[in-house]
Amino acid sequence: MLTCIIRYQINPTRKAAFEEYARNWNEAIPRAGADLIGYFAPHEGSSTLAYGIYTIASLAAYEAYRARLSEDPLGRETYLFAQREGFILREDRTFLKRVTGGPGV
Repeated sequence: MLTCIIRYQINPTRKAAFEEYARNWNEAIPRAGADLIGYFAPHEGSSTLAYGIYTIASLAAYEAYRARLSEDPLGRETYLFAQREGFILREDRTFLKRVTGGPGV
């Protein structure tokens, strides 16, 4: 199992737009086959960092998930919304494998 952490740099004056974007992914990501842990918007400290976190079985499963997500109507609209509104300044993905912290790990 892999955990994907998406680190966003957002325009701090457009936090509400990011939150709308996150709510849309809340439906589309699970429907496409990933286990969404959540999206996190700035609250205290940095006003420009936000995160999206989900788990997926493998990199091969990730590729299939991305294909399904690109075909999902809400997934397409959410991507276009971000492009049109320009509130995401930078987006980085990191895939991590858990080595401690849970039962049987």
